Formats: sequence, C-alpha cells, structure tokens
Amino acid sequence: MATQKRGVRGLAAPLAAGLGLVTGALAALTAQQRALHTLHLRLDRLEERVADGQRHANLANQQRLHWELLSKAIDSPELAEVLDIFEVPAAPQKRRQYLFANALYTNLLLSYRLGNISRDEFFGFIRGLIQNPVVREYWHATRGQRATLPEGSDEAELGRMVDELLRQLDEADGDEWWVVGDAPRD
Repeated sequence: MATQKRGVRGLAAPLAAGLGLVTGALAALTAQQRALHTLHLRLDRLEERVADGQRHANLANQQRLHWELLSKAIDSPELAEVLDIFEVPAAPQKRRQYLFANALYTNLLLSYRLGNISRDEFFGFIRGLIQNPVVREYWHATRGQRATLPEGSDEAELGRMVDELLRQLDEADGDEWWVVGDAPRD
C-alpha cells in the first residue's frame, strides 16, 4: 500500500504543474484574443476616418469644379445660356445673379456636409441670405430642380427647411426677420 500511495503522490506534482501550464496558456490566449479584438476595433475606426477624409476631399474637389464651371458661365453669357434651366427664362444679368446665388447656396451646403457648420448654423446663414430679393427669386426659380432631389438626401431636407423658412418669413408680421423660424435641431 505504501507503494501505491507514493505512486499517486508522485503524479500530483507533475499533474499540478501541467494544470498550471494549461491554465497559464489559456490565460495568455485569452489576453491575446482581447488584444486582437481591440486592434480590430482600432483598425475599423481608422478605416472609417480614412473613408470620411476621402469623402470630404471628394466633396471639396467637386465644390471647386462646381465653382470653376459657374465662374465660366457667369463670365460668359453664351455659356450661361446652357445653365438657364430656371422655371422662367432669365435675362442675362438675372441669370448671372442666379448662378452666383447658386454658388453661395452650394457653398453653404458643402460646409454643412463637411461638418464645418451645424444644421443650426446653416439655418442662420440661409435665413440671412434669403433676405436678398435676388436670392429669393433664384430659390423660387429653382423649385422644380429641387423637386427632383432624392428623398432623404441632405440637399432635399435642407431645401424643404428653406422652403418652410420662406413661408414663415412671408407670413411674419414685422421687420425682425432674424427671429423668424424655428432653428432645426442637429
């Protein structure tokens, strides 16, 4: 009997050591999995930021191209005729003014899309801009174009917001235009 007990006791130490080794290996594996998961999350966030940066760069390049084309049309009555897609045909001077109003609006829209201004700031800027009668005429002359915008797009939503603001301004009593309309919530 003494021999049997000694044999079992002799296995206890190697068994405990093996169990400790397995436990340590499992702990190390778990720590590596956590670290790997954290790295994957960081990589995903980095990829999202890179994609956002590329999207912003693309929008900025599109804005630059838009301005170059509008500038050519503003400087050339012949080219401006190509862009006369307003609900009522515009005389050359009015068309140039409309094209410039389009450039101003598009600049605000891009600033909003890039996150340079909030929706509330966009609202404030546009509320000031539409005090100009030419800008209001432009807005009404381009109603049909805005009607073709995809539902739910930034531009369609902001266009409806401007339409509502214009309605409220037309109905308002008084000269305090800067307090008319409810600023949207971001």
